[in-house]
Amino acid sequence: MIEGFKNALVMIELELRRLRHDRTEIYFRAVQPILWIVIYGPVMSSVRAIPTGGVPYTDYITPGVMIQTTTFVSIFYGLMMVWERDIGILKKLLVTPASRYSMVIGRSMASGVRALFQALIILPIAFAIEVHFVPNQVYFILAFIIIFLSSGGFAAISAIVASFLKTRERFMGLGQAIIMPLFFASNALYPIQIMPPILREFATFNSLSYVVDAVRGLLITGYIQNLPLDLAAIAIFDTVMFTIASISFRRIIE
Repeated sequence: MIEGFKNALVMIELELRRLRHDRTEIYFRAVQPILWIVIYGPVMSSVRAIPTGGVPYTDYITPGVMIQTTTFVSIFYGLMMVWERDIGILKKLLVTPASRYSMVIGRSMASGVRALFQALIILPIAFAIEVHFVPNQVYFILAFIIIFLSSGGFAAISAIVASFLKTRERFMGLGQAIIMPLFFASNALYPIQIMPPILREFATFNSLSYVVDAVRGLLITGYIQNLPLDLAAIAIFDTVMFTIASISFRRIIE
């Protein structure tokens, strides 16, 4: 257990080194979520067609947009694994004493570091356009811990995808096909209650919905009664994804 934790810390430290030397990707990927909250949010607020329980629409979608961009970063983290396989880094990792499970957790949680930096870029923009956050530092810290942990689960999905797709071009196409349905069939942009019945059922099992609900409650509404359920759903999601990814990890280099 302790050894696995150390392995995860090594992977996270490696990711911090990469970010220190090259942050260009994070800046470019921040453009889309900024457009969501700067243009789309105010436009839809003027329409007043989506019930948000008295919360301004831009405020309502801000947590969903933050989660969408961090999920995007995590899902495409598998591209790095494909690249590392091509140059032989993954083969070297597999001959180390570290377990595959600890390697998968380490690689996945490293994406959480990148996701946190992505979310932190969006935060000052949200403050600038006067998004109303709950003035509670503990809630902020807990929200970013949830973003960090949930990003690991989505990165594990990318590891599973990378174990079956051997080229970066195929991975790019499937990555988009995973992210967009998760985003639009969640409560990121509108309440689950107004969805058609089929989408409502899908959103109930969509892990992204629980992440958004938790972060929205902590940052925007202050309503945290659902937080235990959200945390349990995220924990189950991460555990299942880490387990499947560790089983399929060896397929990446085959």
